[in-house]
Amino acid sequence: MEDQWLSWAKRLSALADTGLHYCRDTFDRERYEEIGDLSRQMMASLGETPVERVALALGEGHGHVTPKIDVRGAIIDDGRILLVKEKTDGRWTMPGGYAEVGVSAADNTVKEVWEEAGVEVAVDRLYAIRHKARHAYPPDVLDFYKLFFLCERRDAKPLDPGHEVLDAAYFAPDALPPLSEPRVIARDIADAFAFLAAPSRPAIVD
Repeated sequence: MEDQWLSWAKRLSALADTGLHYCRDTFDRERYEEIGDLSRQMMASLGETPVERVALALGEGHGHVTPKIDVRGAIIDDGRILLVKEKTDGRWTMPGGYAEVGVSAADNTVKEVWEEAGVEVAVDRLYAIRHKARHAYPPDVLDFYKLFFLCERRDAKPLDPGHEVLDAAYFAPDALPPLSEPRVIARDIADAFAFLAAPSRPAIVD
């Protein structure tokens, strides 16, 4: 669960950026800019991160600020789940990443699986929508909704890891490698197996 102070600082930052987008008064703009600066300083202090890095991660606030969307595909074959090895930390995750504008959530997932593992899949169903801040992922200055889909393979070709990852392999649920926890936690994988075993089970939605 995310630290409450970090959650408040992120909310202040979003309100400041949204306020800057809508306000027309010069004095209000100055106030929103100051609130935004203070919120980024709070996040930097809470995360022991240089404020410049926080500002870079958040980017320049444009428009009404909303959460980022992350999609992940669970491909289970013969009792094992497909994972890819991230370049950034050398740990493993389900294939996926940022959802791209103009592409549906399901199509984004199919694309990410293909680019990272060289596997052609079809999305079967959504099994979880998680608010990242509510779960055991490491703290993040960005706010995320994480969408998890069960997928089915459409080919039997060997895995072909893409340039974005170091490797791709299947793992049994009781023999998982070190996970890239900013992206996936053990519960995400356990839920994939649980939902595969119970097709009528409703999706988990925060």
